[in-house]
Amino acid sequence: MKRVLVVEHSNFFAMVIKNKLQTEAHFYVTWAKNLSEAVKELNKNTDFLAAVLDFSLPDAPEGEIIDEVINKGIPSIVFTSNISKKIHKFVNSKKIVDYILKDDPNSIDYLISLLKRLESNPDTKILVVDDSPLFRKTITDLLKNHRYSVFNACNGKEALKVLDEHPDIKLVITDFNMPEMDGYILTQKIREKYSKDELAIIGISSEGNGYMAARFLKYGANDFIVKQTFITEEFYCRVILHLDTLKRLQAIKNAAIKDFLTGLYNRRYFFEFGQKLFESAKRDNLSLGCAMIDVDHFKKINDTYGHKAGDLVLQQVSSILKNRMRGTDIIARIGGEEFCVLTVNLKEKDAKKVFETLRQTVEDSPVEIDDGEKIKVTISIGVVTELADSLEDMLKKADSLLYEAKKTGRNKVIVNKP
Repeated sequence: MKRVLVVEHSNFFAMVIKNKLQTEAHFYVTWAKNLSEAVKELNKNTDFLAAVLDFSLPDAPEGEIIDEVINKGIPSIVFTSNISKKIHKFVNSKKIVDYILKDDPNSIDYLISLLKRLESNPDTKILVVDDSPLFRKTITDLLKNHRYSVFNACNGKEALKVLDEHPDIKLVITDFNMPEMDGYILTQKIREKYSKDELAIIGISSEGNGYMAARFLKYGANDFIVKQTFITEEFYCRVILHLDTLKRLQAIKNAAIKDFLTGLYNRRYFFEFGQKLFESAKRDNLSLGCAMIDVDHFKKINDTYGHKAGDLVLQQVSSILKNRMRGTDIIARIGGEEFCVLTVNLKEKDAKKVFETLRQTVEDSPVEIDDGEKIKVTISIGVVTELADSLEDMLKKADSLLYEAKKTGRNKVIVNKP
């Protein structure tokens, strides 16, 4: 459970924040009423996900708490009832995550979403591309303040190498005027590999004008920022907007191609992508393996322990499948308790070992249900490693071998038996 430091002089407001964060967001909250108490807490422990700071405290009325916490390396969110121009300028001159107005009825909900974002941001990768070391560092420091994982490149060519090494980068922030490859060409190159629902691009330049912004957008960028008018608060809003859009698009995509219970690919995606994989294997003379996997006595599990227990069994088997198979393998739930795996370049002798290990792992991993009782689970597997005339033929052969595994005792793997 992640820890959050709340420094708030109002007992009522502090208790509301504490209860909300602990009951709804499952954070562990440490509360300090003033600067003095906060310093004592920080001397004991600085292992906090973030700090929520009242701007005006009895012993620190001018925001002195901000530097005290930030200097400990803790991401800080300022709560204030007054956001005058003076306070706004002061707060934004500090390396804070954000500020929130106390009188906003949605303030605590916004705080929870902000903290959850800070918790997940280390898994989000962002690439900053600029030939200016100073500006690169400025942007990198801002992003790291929000706990993003940040990579750097000094030109377009170097950026493409970083993307090859980290294909899961979600946002690229690129300057226009760079040696070897400018921001326009880099944007074009990125769009050849990544669509807008996979990766966002923000163009940035000191030569900002409408024409440059339009060209960046036409080449495939999602946004454009002028360096001379750069405002930290606006920058964060734009970054969050584009990353949230990617998450929503990915959620829509996942709903269409993934099984809601297990997170594996669904039957529709399996046959669409599987057919392409089969045609590629046939064309390029590659080996393609097909495994049909079935949970033994699954109806009995449902009848004895209930459908909720059955769902837990399916989820655990799916988790083991994802962990044991390769990232390039296609794993799908194609029926109630039936799964299918397509794997490229897996020889017969290796297939036996891989799927036998999978079978043994499932057997050695009993599923714990609500009352603490454990259910022993086994699976039967039929595997074909030779290309047939069609994907459907491979599935039929694998299914026949699965049937034989179940007929001859279950909890076994049969590979390529004539």
